[in-house]
Amino acid sequence: MRVMSTLAVAVVLRGLTPRAPVAMAVEFDPTMRLLKRIEGGERADIAILTDAGVEGLMAQGVLVPGSRRDLALSHIGMAVKAGAPRPDISTLAALQATLLAAPSIAYSGAGASGLFFAGLLERLGIAEAVNAKATIIPQGFTAALAARGEVALAIQQISELMAVEGVEILGKLPPEANTGAIFSAGLFAGADQAAAGALDWLAAAMDAPTLAAGGLERP
Repeated sequence: MRVMSTLAVAVVLRGLTPRAPVAMAVEFDPTMRLLKRIEGGERADIAILTDAGVEGLMAQGVLVPGSRRDLALSHIGMAVKAGAPRPDISTLAALQATLLAAPSIAYSGAGASGLFFAGLLERLGIAEAVNAKATIIPQGFTAALAARGEVALAIQQISELMAVEGVEILGKLPPEANTGAIFSAGLFAGADQAAAGALDWLAAAMDAPTLAAGGLERP
């Protein structure tokens, strides 16, 4: 069973797949990269993307209409290297001051969190100042750069920050600077009954306690 999945649910899926009723080979990539691969003709049995991504592919007939299952709700957070000072991000003003004072920062250029964060910087009027010292990664986990000491701050979905050892998560960005991303799954056109059963199993297995352990919530 081949699954193409966004990075946001990586921690949870890695814990669940050994217990799956069928063997699952899961490939993780940021949502935008997965969409480009699918638009280029790549196929699997199950796709896990943003809800908008799943709906768009259903409208095109790439995913089976009506097969969407909402799996998880995620929020954006910030992490620092373990043991490093913990700057204040409790309010919008504090977050802005922290971003301007930081010597370096990393965020994603292809994931849902990175696209939102880039827009946030524009809305706050600090995009030029922050991007001048930012590392914008095309894929992978921003927290890995913080763990290695390459950047002072890492921005990404909290669930993605949790996938990396050697960092401390400061928490969610304040509500005015955050968004809740829903990650959903759908069946590729032509997927068999085993894939449909696996999708139903995933949707049931991602209960509230399992999601919470991976930095996610029930949608």
